[in-house]
Amino acid sequence: MWAAKLAGQAVSRPTTLPSVGNRKFTGRVLGIDPSLRGTGLSVVDFLRGEPKALVYSRTLKLTQKYAFHACLGEIAKEVKVLLDAHGPDAVAAEETIYVQNFRTAQIMGAARGAALGVVAAHGLSIAEYPPLRIKQAVCGFGRASKEQVQGQVRALLKLADALPSDESDAAAAAICHAFTFVVEE
Repeated sequence: MWAAKLAGQAVSRPTTLPSVGNRKFTGRVLGIDPSLRGTGLSVVDFLRGEPKALVYSRTLKLTQKYAFHACLGEIAKEVKVLLDAHGPDAVAAEETIYVQNFRTAQIMGAARGAALGVVAAHGLSIAEYPPLRIKQAVCGFGRASKEQVQGQVRALLKLADALPSDESDAAAAAICHAFTFVVEE
């Protein structure tokens, strides 16, 4: 359209907006918010004809008594347990946020690798979303606060109480995947 407009040709606007997919996502999604000391994990069902449902949610808290490599092992172990126990159809993870400290970036990357490597070894594909996209999908605003994300996750999943922030972020990644999934034809 822009090429035609710039060439001076008449351009008509489309009457319908493009669709992100002609079918909604259905299935079970494991959402992961990776972090060395507090990895958020949530399993959410998106089944046709049923309300969205939180199946499982946990923050894997690893104290300073765990050495760096032991944390990576615990993250990998927990993700494997969840994959085996809940059999997700898809996995969605929050991408690494921008950090100015190189050491912090390395630690975050290692935690992501521990979680996502197990998923890849299970033969599942991984959808990764930037935090702004997750917030946009869940709250309608890419700069939403943690509290706004928690509140919207609580509302969307019809939970009595808000999830802790790491679990809420993991559930938000799962919700983002289900809401923005494009069905391949």
